[in-house]
Amino acid sequence: MALGKPSFLSRVLFKRSIRRWARVADAAKNTPVSVLRKQRAHARRLLVHLNRFVHVADNRLALPLIGSQAIQTSHDSDWAWRPEAWSGPLPEQGMASVPSKSILGGEISLHHDCDFSELSLRQLRNTREADLAPYGLRMDVFNFDGSFLSLVIDFPEASVSGLKRKHLIRLEPIIELEKPLEIFARLNIKHGPNTEQVVRELPLNDTVPMVEFDLAYTKLNEKRVDSMWLDLIFEGPQMNQVTLRDLTLSRRPRADV
Repeated sequence: MALGKPSFLSRVLFKRSIRRWARVADAAKNTPVSVLRKQRAHARRLLVHLNRFVHVADNRLALPLIGSQAIQTSHDSDWAWRPEAWSGPLPEQGMASVPSKSILGGEISLHHDCDFSELSLRQLRNTREADLAPYGLRMDVFNFDGSFLSLVIDFPEASVSGLKRKHLIRLEPIIELEKPLEIFARLNIKHGPNTEQVVRELPLNDTVPMVEFDLAYTKLNEKRVDSMWLDLIFEGPQMNQVTLRDLTLSRRPRADV
């Protein structure tokens, strides 16, 4: 049970305890041995709880803050986003033997054509000092008898508000692989009855395999933009573990030529 804000009396007693132990420490060089032995026993009992508290507190405070939207973007970005799977706890944090079209949270779904699924997908807490995202997403693939595997991420409405052909969409994932794997990112933009698709291969040898989708080369009808989503396509994923430590997207206007 979490403790609430300490009362006035608790604060007074705490300050008295601090002053008492400060006096005990100052006098330790001259304290009689019989008294010193008892004080040391009391101090050690107290130290057990203090060390346990500090250990837990240091670990928790070192973690990225839940709900964090700290995203490294260019100064001219007009939209930036980290999906919920990387920013906060999901109601269901994992699935095993995942059927195709299974949904994790409200924005992510897994798609494949396996006859027998040996796939698992789960959210995990990031703990590394370098992590900006509070959570990561891990996919384990064992035997894989299908021809395709993709993770689909639906974008919020804000992503298409004011979207123009002059925009660049930037994807910045942080990915850990158990063994080498090809991953392609396909951006899909629905406008009226049509859907524009732009595909990029992730440069996984880079520390952060950033890619940009240039909408100037599409036939996007700016007046009829309806929705946008991303497919992460995994080629030959069998017997591999893929950990997406972070995934952010941002949007900025391309420089005038």
